[in-house]
Amino acid sequence: MSQFGSATAGPRLCPCSIALFLVAIIPLAVAGSAKSSLGRDDERFYEELVVRPLSGDHVNTYFQFTTRWHFGQKDNLYHTQLTPRVIAELLQQFDVKELHIGLTQGLWRYETWGYPIVEATSGAEMWAWFSGDHNLTDSEVNSQWSQLANVFSGVLCASLNFVDKTNSISPRHLLRPQFMPAANRKNFVRYSALPREIVCTENLTPWKKLLPCGSASGFASLLNSGHVHNTKYHSLGLKVRTLCEDNSEKNCIVELTQTANLVYDLRLFELSSSNSDFSLRRLFGMGLNGYCELAESSKMYVQRNEQGERYQLVPPPSPENDEVRSTRGGHTAIYGVYDMHEQFKDHGERLFNVAWLSPKSENRRRNSVKPTPPPLTVHRYLLGHGQERGRIATEITNSHYDALPILVQEVIPWYVHGYLHTLSVRRKPQRVNEYGRQRIPFKLLHYKPGKQRELPSHLEIGFLLPGQTSALITIDVDYLLLKWLEYPPDANHGHYIGSALVSSQLPMGRNYTALPVEGYLFQDSFNATRPSYVLSMHTEALIVSLPTPDFSMPYNVICLACTVVALAFGPIHSVATKMIIVGKPTTTTPKNFIKKLLNKVFRRGQAAAEEAGAADGEGAGEGSGERAAGDGLLREPGLPGSRNSDGQPLLEDLEEND
Repeated sequence: MSQFGSATAGPRLCPCSIALFLVAIIPLAVAGSAKSSLGRDDERFYEELVVRPLSGDHVNTYFQFTTRWHFGQKDNLYHTQLTPRVIAELLQQFDVKELHIGLTQGLWRYETWGYPIVEATSGAEMWAWFSGDHNLTDSEVNSQWSQLANVFSGVLCASLNFVDKTNSISPRHLLRPQFMPAANRKNFVRYSALPREIVCTENLTPWKKLLPCGSASGFASLLNSGHVHNTKYHSLGLKVRTLCEDNSEKNCIVELTQTANLVYDLRLFELSSSNSDFSLRRLFGMGLNGYCELAESSKMYVQRNEQGERYQLVPPPSPENDEVRSTRGGHTAIYGVYDMHEQFKDHGERLFNVAWLSPKSENRRRNSVKPTPPPLTVHRYLLGHGQERGRIATEITNSHYDALPILVQEVIPWYVHGYLHTLSVRRKPQRVNEYGRQRIPFKLLHYKPGKQRELPSHLEIGFLLPGQTSALITIDVDYLLLKWLEYPPDANHGHYIGSALVSSQLPMGRNYTALPVEGYLFQDSFNATRPSYVLSMHTEALIVSLPTPDFSMPYNVICLACTVVALAFGPIHSVATKMIIVGKPTTTTPKNFIKKLLNKVFRRGQAAAEEAGAADGEGAGEGSGERAAGDGLLREPGLPGSRNSDGQPLLEDLEEND
């Protein structure tokens, strides 16, 4: 069968590397995490803070708050103590086995910062696994998925209500569940991303309200909106999963993990250029006021090696928990541990602060440690010009000496039409600048074409990337013309294409800091050596310029029409409302210039004589005034010489004279 002729197509060849990769990323060890020390109806809360200095005068602070509840049967989900009631009700109503939500602002720099503890993409990202206990159909799952997104839109004050079928897909290979799925039971997964979403204070406040202690005490008190949103990268995460022991629905644990990942740029602070000292007070605007009273443990981990070697901690970690040395996949990390229960065991109000001080005598450049490049990096960009067609390019670089299996998931929105026959993967050695004609064959291909205004295009490909090699994945696309009501308010800003998701399997743990699937605390990653490590990365989101009409034309037409109406309204209103009175001048003005001049002179003399006569007549008696008034009253209005109150001749007089 041709791989271009069906909605889901691909060669049936699947090498052992890809097959083992897919099996490895299925968390078979999750069942062991359900066997914990939790008793029946027992709830425990943990809070952790990890501080890692990064290259380029950057500091990574990672907050993790974990709540685990052994609720037993499903009917007990309504009786919560530390777990938020809204989370328990959603698990009960929508039968969600696993849920991931991420709200991120900024871009994680893999080349200089390594790999993050929790991976996230810019904007909003959400995916969930639904249980198929009730023989759900795809339409019913889509309905539950839309309702779940709307509920969390209100819980987190985010724009998740825009998640619908036009931007949602059902991944086939890349996303694997982090719970132990029951045998012979169908599970449904849905994934969606909103790259336009902007993270702000209205998301941080409801996120902190889900914590048992809120923002009153503990590490959450450091998350001030003024300092969180002033970072170069900040991400809020929420993960919920249900773990059942021995696949029994009557012996389950619900695990809620809230994360906040921040990257500070020390050059943005008011610091001297000669050093890069910082402290908790400098980063968060205040010191730590204590630990959460409901927390089972409250610990802060500070990395001491790599970029942390150039700093001295004041005060140093406690002697009981001085250092923790973790070896993972041949890579060693050293962490200093601060136990907040020990720091605040003495009563009294005080703030705890830790300072990172670099030596003042040595040169700053000598103290900076060159970062070790990660084995796998990824980038994404657009090729072409104009607003009609283009090409999406994803570049993956393998700096490891051995070949690595690669899985790539692309979600192309419905307003960008892709052509599957143009999909290609070219390769080149790292030392070469340009790509040649050498191609990498597909080992796995799944493609589901999109539908205009209904479904996005879904593409998943798998191949084996040789060592010391870069691969360029390209596909040609056309940009569609939207209806005028489908454009956003800032139409000329462009339309977003969500980031691609890339997954691989690393044979070593260099630059790898993610938690193991079966773990739920950061300390579970210490000495967690595995045969391989599953890596997930996100590329950059793209902005395409679609054919955009001139939306200023209606504005110009409205302004011109209003101006014409305003100019025409005044004269029309004046003509329709005012009364016209025709007046005839009593004297005629000569047309000759000399006669005009003589007329003005004689009129001035006559006016002066009249003023003098008026002054002489001021002492006259009232009788003469009454006679004058009587003469005026006896004059009939129709006779010549009668005038109105303004001294002008009436219209009837003018007609008789004519």
